[in-house]
Amino acid sequence: MMNSLNCSETDLKPYYAITYTFILIPGLIGNTLALWVFYGYMKETKRAVIFMINLAIADLSQVLSLPLRIFYYLTGTWEFGGALCLFCFYLKYVNMYASIYFLVCISVRRYLFLIYPFKFNDCKRICDVYISIVGWVVVCVGCLPFPLLRLHQQNTTSTSTTTTCFVDLPVQQIELPASIAMMTIAELAGFITPLLIILYCSWKTVLSLKEKNSASHDLGEKKKALKMILTCALVFLICFAPYHISFPLDFFVKTKTIKNGCIQKVISVFHVVALCLASLNSCVDPVIYYFTTDEFRRRLSRQDLQDSIQLHNLSYVRKHSREPLREDTMDY
Repeated sequence: MMNSLNCSETDLKPYYAITYTFILIPGLIGNTLALWVFYGYMKETKRAVIFMINLAIADLSQVLSLPLRIFYYLTGTWEFGGALCLFCFYLKYVNMYASIYFLVCISVRRYLFLIYPFKFNDCKRICDVYISIVGWVVVCVGCLPFPLLRLHQQNTTSTSTTTTCFVDLPVQQIELPASIAMMTIAELAGFITPLLIILYCSWKTVLSLKEKNSASHDLGEKKKALKMILTCALVFLICFAPYHISFPLDFFVKTKTIKNGCIQKVISVFHVVALCLASLNSCVDPVIYYFTTDEFRRRLSRQDLQDSIQLHNLSYVRKHSREPLREDTMDY
């Protein structure tokens, strides 16, 4: 009796709604502000700004879908059609793995710029653009199995009066060997390999700090690079490690491979916590930008904000004024 009581199902949807509500406003403001700042100093630095822009875009795309998620987890019904449900569901995983990809790119870029400054100082920004495009393509294609495994099941239950979405979408039954193969590929490509790369960059950067022939200027740059890389590693571990531990376990629960009720309950609760931590990445990344990027803090300073507003107002006046500006009013 006690076991059945302890292992009874509980509604975990309110926890999703609370977490997404907490993330929504800070994530929206932080990532919008980040895009504005990065656009403003794109020409001033080569230190992974393209990757930071793409990371902010990935975070913002997830934040914009949160109101629909909050509505579903508060009401328990989905009234916006199956296609939009699967797209929002797919967008969650695209954001997560795009964030992982660009966190790795930022770490590698800062490491290479630090260790090989002359070789990568002249690296054209277009290279980072191509790397970003390839990353988006790989992530978008790699995340397709997430909605596809639920597409058939959703179609077979589409006549139900209450349409389900997100965590309530049933998973298509597939054979155990295929499940294990998919889990292994996802864990290796989406988590273990990126984690090893970030840890390697952190380790090599720490070793570079111990070099005795480093000048004071180089030492300062190395400390900045190490702070950026270690912060990426910390966010990676906090936000994405729990999910990739719970992901295969939750998959086996949903496919009924794990049948014990108590174990299913523990895994389900752990998976909810892991998903909430993974979503928290969307409002944590702007904090990374602020505390690890000098240009970000400088542009958000009061004086830079005033200069930007004045420059914007002057450009607006010049663009919309019907009379040509006199030479004595030009701001040089």
